[in-house]
Amino acid sequence: MKSKVTWKAGTFIYPLPVVMVSCGTMEKSNIITVAWTGILNTNPARVYIAVRPSRYSYSLIKEQGEFVINLTTKNLVKATDWCGVKTGSKVDKFKEMNLTKDKANFVNCPMIKESPVSVECKVREIQEMGSHHVFVADVLAINADRQYIDEKGAFDISKCDLIAYANGHYYLLGKKLGKFGFSVQKKKKNKKK
Repeated sequence: MKSKVTWKAGTFIYPLPVVMVSCGTMEKSNIITVAWTGILNTNPARVYIAVRPSRYSYSLIKEQGEFVINLTTKNLVKATDWCGVKTGSKVDKFKEMNLTKDKANFVNCPMIKESPVSVECKVREIQEMGSHHVFVADVLAINADRQYIDEKGAFDISKCDLIAYANGHYYLLGKKLGKFGFSVQKKKKNKKK
């Protein structure tokens, strides 16, 4: 007997980052919650978001050619969910969720001030995949809230209670288990004084 159950093809790669993508302009803006997002390349820095063409934000992003990926936290989980189920064609999501528009440096879309990290993105291409279209974008700037930057100037992800999405649920990210390369790192020898 096999140890794994086989299901039909589908989407089951979890957990995923769940982000609030702000788009439009400072005057006419919207927020769409996206769990299908990620990094595509380091140099040049390139990311993607996958959006259904039927979503209100789709046309805003396509027309303007830019968006901001805002990381979400435990404190933003209600706003994250609400912005994913409500349409911006009928409600002002910033107003309804008491979120603050923050002026970006390189794009006309607002950043979400309450987010610990806002990534300014310029659309490079749109790939039609089927149910979703993928916006491939260049990263123009990363904006990190000062309260999460440690004394060495590095971003301390453990301080901001980031959340992830898995199989229809939101989860708080847990404690650090190691750093990249820890499995092969040589142990330091204790020096005798």
